[in-house]
Amino acid sequence: MDGPVVALLGVLALLALLVIRVPVGLAMLAVGVAGIALIRPGATLPVVAGEIFAVASKYSLTIIPLFMLMGGLAVASGMSRDLYQAAHAWLGGVRGSLASASIVACAGFSALSGSSLAAALTMGRVSLPEMRRFRYDDALATGAIAAGGTLGILIPPSAGLVIYGILTEESIGRLFIAGVMPGILLTLLFLLAVWIVVWRDPEKAPERAVPVSWRERWQATRRAVWVAGIVVLTIGGIYAGVFSAIEAAGVGALLALIAALARRALTSEAVREVVGVTLQASGTAFLILFGAFTFKVFLGFTEIAFLASQWVASQGLSGTHVVIIVLAMFVVLGTFLDGFAMLVLTVPLVQPVLESLGVDMVWFGVLIVITLEMGLISPPVGLNIFVVKGVAPDVPVHTMYRGIAPFWLAMLFALILLVAIPALATFLPDGMYG
Repeated sequence: MDGPVVALLGVLALLALLVIRVPVGLAMLAVGVAGIALIRPGATLPVVAGEIFAVASKYSLTIIPLFMLMGGLAVASGMSRDLYQAAHAWLGGVRGSLASASIVACAGFSALSGSSLAAALTMGRVSLPEMRRFRYDDALATGAIAAGGTLGILIPPSAGLVIYGILTEESIGRLFIAGVMPGILLTLLFLLAVWIVVWRDPEKAPERAVPVSWRERWQATRRAVWVAGIVVLTIGGIYAGVFSAIEAAGVGALLALIAALARRALTSEAVREVVGVTLQASGTAFLILFGAFTFKVFLGFTEIAFLASQWVASQGLSGTHVVIIVLAMFVVLGTFLDGFAMLVLTVPLVQPVLESLGVDMVWFGVLIVITLEMGLISPPVGLNIFVVKGVAPDVPVHTMYRGIAPFWLAMLFALILLVAIPALATFLPDGMYG
């Protein structure tokens, strides 16, 4: 059987497994093993054992449990609530301040956790009761939280950029720095979306703008100083070259632990919850990587990537053309596939093609992560929507989808800007790394 035919059958089998809700890692591992056994039976056991051992022993992957531990400690110590209160203190003078504060707090918490689902869940529990108390429109309130949570896979430390960096063997530190400017840009666009929604219909945010004194602002900011300190030391340390991304993860986790101890928040119950969540999330990430690398070897055996590169060259397509096609494909796939499933399924296929056309894979990584963010709030899957649904079970799902529409458009606008002006993503890493 020809390699391309086997590759096509493998992709179709993987999609079928994902549709019936088989976990992404297990689905890719099963298809990869079956495909290798079909093409090179004698290589099955050595390849699978070798790939799993190589991933499990990869030093760079220690960043995943460390940053997840940092996020868990931030929640347990109450830093997430302090972050939201500080954001609201500075934004309290404008209408729609609670929704805007939710987005800013999600952005700040993303710099601690690297997880979009954790950001949406944590800030949903903190900010949604406040917005409902002031009679915010349910669509605006839930849409702001769901959209703000997506920043967790773009703003460093980003789990999405870590997985992408491992798959493509790009520098994780360079990817982290590349995500800073787009993360700030997208946060500002989300705030603009809130302002436009409230400007068009003030009844969606009926609370009156109440001026906040400078004393109250500085008091709220002082309570959030732990968050600011951890973010500045970890991300700033990477940019200044003081330590690598992996070392930054260790420093961040240590500082979060010190903060939790200083606040006397580490009860035995809190410790069990933080450790349990960290182990569960890390185990899921590693299982995805085991499957992804096995599946990547299977695709390599089929030579499908080489054939795809030849076909693209024969069509005369430029790197920008192929990037736009891939991004459009990701936007469509995001309506029914999990983000990490898309990442590990498609990146091994398109990477050789893009590299042959001279595409900057760091820039492309930022673009791909933004499309993953769009998938997190796109119907009918929209994982962040269902996370917020768990916090607000009485709000209909169609109301939430109506609320995320302006934020989805803001993401699309950010994507267009980054395609048109690649320097928005590459300026900082090029300045740091050359």
